[in-house]
Amino acid sequence: MKRPLIAIADDDAEFASYLQRFLGTLGYETVVYEHGEALLAAAHLGQLPEVVLLDVMMPGMDGIATLRSLKASHPDLQVIMLSGREQASVIVEALSLGAVNYVVKPGDPDGLGEIALEAALNQAMEKRQLVSEVTALRRRADDEQQNVFFWDSNPQMRHIGVLIDRVADSDVTVLIRGESGVGKEVVARAIHNESPRRAKPFVKVNCAALPDELLESELFGHEKGAFTGAASMRIGKFEHADGGTLMLDEIGEMKPSLQGKLLHVLQDGEFSRLGGNKRVPADVRIIAATNRDLEAMLHRLEFREDLYYRLQVIEIIVPPLRERGDEIPQLARFFAAKYSRQYGRQDPVLSAAALEAMKHYAWPGNIRELENMIKRFVILQDEQHLIRDLQATPRFSAGASEAPASHETKAASNGDGGAKANGEDTKPHENLAAVIAAGKQLSLAEAVDQAILRAERDVIVPTLRKVRWNRKKAAPLLGVSYKTLLNKIKKHGIVPD
Repeated sequence: MKRPLIAIADDDAEFASYLQRFLGTLGYETVVYEHGEALLAAAHLGQLPEVVLLDVMMPGMDGIATLRSLKASHPDLQVIMLSGREQASVIVEALSLGAVNYVVKPGDPDGLGEIALEAALNQAMEKRQLVSEVTALRRRADDEQQNVFFWDSNPQMRHIGVLIDRVADSDVTVLIRGESGVGKEVVARAIHNESPRRAKPFVKVNCAALPDELLESELFGHEKGAFTGAASMRIGKFEHADGGTLMLDEIGEMKPSLQGKLLHVLQDGEFSRLGGNKRVPADVRIIAATNRDLEAMLHRLEFREDLYYRLQVIEIIVPPLRERGDEIPQLARFFAAKYSRQYGRQDPVLSAAALEAMKHYAWPGNIRELENMIKRFVILQDEQHLIRDLQATPRFSAGASEAPASHETKAASNGDGGAKANGEDTKPHENLAAVIAAGKQLSLAEAVDQAILRAERDVIVPTLRKVRWNRKKAAPLLGVSYKTLLNKIKKHGIVPD
């Protein structure tokens, strides 16, 4: 089992070494920072321990200033202040800033200081566990409230909900695919929350957020001196997620060299920290997510084939929000209630006009875009502003609820799959210059519709050719459902070469 990590921030190297030995006998892992700035830099990178032992007197940024900055960015972090002597004013200030305790540095012959420190650590660990459980319960309550409708909004999402139920109790790897913002993390958390690992951590790593050298350290940790700037040992996300679930978001951004190390972890169930030889067990379930075309990356040798098949034991494709129109009103109300509570605003009632406008918008940013729009609406409390924002974009289609990635307008819904301009039929892929040359006047919206329809055909046809007209293989490459692809093929009149 992974040992709890205690961070020691003290400029006295001899005393820090003594603390490391003492805490080791209590079963703790330790990491030492020589000054407050180093501790804050590590916390900024997400290298958070279970408890911090923070010396009051340090050169540069002292302990109180470090505590203030630390609690401002990580309010739930448990911090115990250490000092050579009791100072009432300092104790009061430290506790008011959020320190969980104040302990005089141990070192007395009778060992009373060590007893006091051990008791303070036990108290801090208990409080941390309590805060963690409350946070998990709140998140679970939000997840369950959202899940009431998230998995019952349409047939595609109901199918995903059934799939989650079937795979959650196993430890197989899962690959979640879909456009950015469709809710891939919601799916991953649902798998974790329904699994036997639910009481252990769910840890997410965005593989696109860090360069390769930092991503390797983020995942696997590093030993002291592993590279320039590695002043102390740190554990990585695999160890943080011990016993739980590790979500590797944007897995397609990981370079092949690091893919190889990840493959070995999946195969062997263990790894080494960067710069070390010690084998560390990895009791972690892997869930990967991507919006990239991994099959095309395989062809270009940008993604390892053996890792691809290791990750794709179970594949879940999350459809874009534009194909889940029935879900939009429920999601909008959920986010309105959530952010009304968060910002202390009145929970606004969304009118039928606003909900209808949302159904006719393409949502290129999917659920993330919807959430941000509702957050802005809750703050501004101006529904007309929200409706105008939606209608002012070319991604709004007043004539259809499945909006603009297919951008179906009233004109494009004719039985023959054409679009009308001033009463005359215009094929979706007809050359716009020819239309204008023929004297047909197109509005700006109609011109945009025509351009999007042409772009759709120009993407669909080469993709179908690439997979030898296998429509089931083409659908996930295009990021749409199989049914949507069939409809688009029929609408464009696409036939095999």
